[in-house]
Amino acid sequence: MRTETPPPVRLAEYRPFPFRIEQVRMLFQLEPADTHVVSELTIRRTGDADAPLRLDGEKLTLKAIRINGQPLTDQEYAIEPEGLVIFKPGDVFTLEIETDISPEANTELSGLYISSNRFCTQCEAEGFRRITYYPDRPDVLAPFFVRIEADKAKCPYLLSNGNPTGSGDLGNGRHFAEWTDPHPKPSYLFALVGGEFDVLQDNFTTFSGKPVKLSIFVEQGDAPRAEYAMRSLKAAMSWDEDVFGREYDLDVFQIVAVRDFNFGAMENKGLNIFNSAYVLADGKTATDTDFEAIESIVAHEYFHNWTGNRITCRDWFQLCLKEGLTVYRDQEFTKAMRSPAVARIKEVIRLRTRQFPEDAGPLAHAVRPNTYARIDNLYTATVYEKGAELIRMLRLIVGDEAFFAGMNRYFDTFDGTAATIEDFIAAFQASTDQDLSAFALWYAQAGTPAVRAKGDYNPSERTWRLTLTQTVQPTPGQPDKSPVRIPIRVALFDVNGAKMETRIGDAPPSHEHVVLLEKSSMQFTFGDAASEPRPSLNRGFSAPIRLADDLTESDRASLAGFDDDPFAQWEALQTIARALILDAVRGGAREPDQARLNSFVQALRHSVTRAAQSDAAYAALLLYLPTVGELILDVRDADPSAIHVVRQHVRRAIARALEDLLLSVLDKTEPVAFDSSARAAGRRSLRASALSLLSSLGDRHEGL
Repeated sequence: MRTETPPPVRLAEYRPFPFRIEQVRMLFQLEPADTHVVSELTIRRTGDADAPLRLDGEKLTLKAIRINGQPLTDQEYAIEPEGLVIFKPGDVFTLEIETDISPEANTELSGLYISSNRFCTQCEAEGFRRITYYPDRPDVLAPFFVRIEADKAKCPYLLSNGNPTGSGDLGNGRHFAEWTDPHPKPSYLFALVGGEFDVLQDNFTTFSGKPVKLSIFVEQGDAPRAEYAMRSLKAAMSWDEDVFGREYDLDVFQIVAVRDFNFGAMENKGLNIFNSAYVLADGKTATDTDFEAIESIVAHEYFHNWTGNRITCRDWFQLCLKEGLTVYRDQEFTKAMRSPAVARIKEVIRLRTRQFPEDAGPLAHAVRPNTYARIDNLYTATVYEKGAELIRMLRLIVGDEAFFAGMNRYFDTFDGTAATIEDFIAAFQASTDQDLSAFALWYAQAGTPAVRAKGDYNPSERTWRLTLTQTVQPTPGQPDKSPVRIPIRVALFDVNGAKMETRIGDAPPSHEHVVLLEKSSMQFTFGDAASEPRPSLNRGFSAPIRLADDLTESDRASLAGFDDDPFAQWEALQTIARALILDAVRGGAREPDQARLNSFVQALRHSVTRAAQSDAAYAALLLYLPTVGELILDVRDADPSAIHVVRQHVRRAIARALEDLLLSVLDKTEPVAFDSSARAAGRRSLRASALSLLSSLGDRHEGL
């Protein structure tokens, strides 16, 4: 009996599918109201000799079912609420299934549906079962051959995964196209599109000399607005070759933009389907944020070709394996295309505003949870953003050389398979003497670690001792927490702002160290410290933690002036700003302490002046004040109105103190022609920040 609340799915209950699909051949006869689908599956038993063949299916009309050409009787199979079961299919056989579906009646945008008079599919996570009966699970991989037949006038383009291997007329105004995907894939990566489009085409040559035809399909007249997406695609293809050594593996790569789409985009093998908002842009209608999003999302879906498609996830509990890893890769790509400092800080802002609250609330869950009620519930900031942070920490722990050796081992070992987090971590264990079994706890344990840092200087021994203590609050289903392995980047600065060269234990002296906090509390002693240092901790946001330290506000202001880590410099200013605003609110004041405010503004002016000369986008971000929404997270029973009042006072103080600098930014003439480059976007970002701050002064700068 089917119920509205399905029973929970548990990772511990995973069992391999007892059959292997060796080949899939499909025929689609497209009609909006009544599409006929024929699937022919070559199947071999690999498990339990007595197991029936269970196929998933939903909202299908079964027209015929045959094994080795012979129709099955009603006693040989049964249709169940969630699929179809064949009781004794045999060990090696060919299964043919004919179904009818109605794309125009499919309003859930899952499976095959109609979007603006075009046929389109979305099969992640469980949409393929709405097309035909099939083992709709990510660990069943098979090569696909697809033939599509449709009205030629209404559907001049017929697209699917893989390489085009045939096309022609059928008479009566209909035509066909055939596609062969030689790479085994799970059903959630299947794609089909049919309709009329405008097409932007280009070419790419891989590092081995393989030519690839690139096409972006959009609505009529929109092809020029897809040019930025095309440039982003080619940049991503080159970057993946240069950094990860991954070459594209088909003759064509296609993107289709549709307006009705549940996700931002989908990485179907060789045929990515996008929401139009993440493909189309021009200087007249799109913002710099739009261009940046297009660049990132196009790259993300392309990078899935290897981290998600060539190697997919064994089950949906491993979603972080494809998504966290691919988010990490697209974040690194963004750093290469734009300001690395700004890209990293924006990542941290997203993590703190989206994922940290998730980790602290009733919906907290591990990056790889043990159970789920619905697959849709797994598409969260924890799986994506925190999952990416785990990859970044892994790289820091093992080092760059071992990281890329591990990535290559992962690609080579698991190509064409459905992998797990254990498989991924094992690929790196062979390249490092670090015990990565402890690191795996990050995937299993929910919650954001809170780390307390305390420093003590011994002038007679010229040592500085750092004591780190970690705690994780209970989360639903996990009342008791274990310490996790936390890599924290540390640099020490003297009173003059010079970076100190120190040593830890027998390690060679260095200007920067990575300490591993593996227990509830640990101490690290830095030798050769000639004077009491100012520590720069968790540089680059090396770990997704909440850090509290014993630095004074004066220390932070000094670090903001000379710290050479952009994130640490920005973080020092943010921490001061938070304290200024929230201390005033807690004390019932409408404005912060004036002396502290003056010190903050002076430090901010120094930092912004220096940054504006080399990285306008970073200078704009230094002017960023935590929003009311962010500040609320740090206060119990927060009063948003009171926070807003104090925050506005700080903004006006910044505008008055930096008025000459902000006006000089606006005095610089911008080119008339729109420039979509990252550098030009940075200039516009700084101008926007200057205008926003100056507007806080009322009509003093009216007309700017």
